[in-house]
Amino acid sequence: MGLDPLLVELVRIRASQINGCAFCLRMHTGDARKKGENPDRIAVLPAWEETGYFSETDRAALRLTEAITLVADGHVSDEDYNAAAAVLTADQISAVAWLVIAINAFNRVAITSRYPVAD
Repeated sequence: MGLDPLLVELVRIRASQINGCAFCLRMHTGDARKKGENPDRIAVLPAWEETGYFSETDRAALRLTEAITLVADGHVSDEDYNAAAAVLTADQISAVAWLVIAINAFNRVAITSRYPVAD
């Protein structure tokens, strides 16, 4: 896949934040912590552009994640795609795209099925 396992979880978390999927947020924040993700990075993920916590690769993947998740707001712009392509390999772009497509589908299933999320 060519993506750091922690970045994979951040992509899943960010898309789930945008979609408001409590089930996937709980699952993937837990998975990220188990893999060693810094809780501070998870906490500031909605404001990733304003922090120094994320690498250039992280930022490219997160920008692409947001563009794909919000595709109804104007498609993935050339600007967003080119920004990702300036940092990520073609395989990494493909990996991010498929991760985002999959997590968006799972978000919609979990939200639609009203899967209960409790303590």
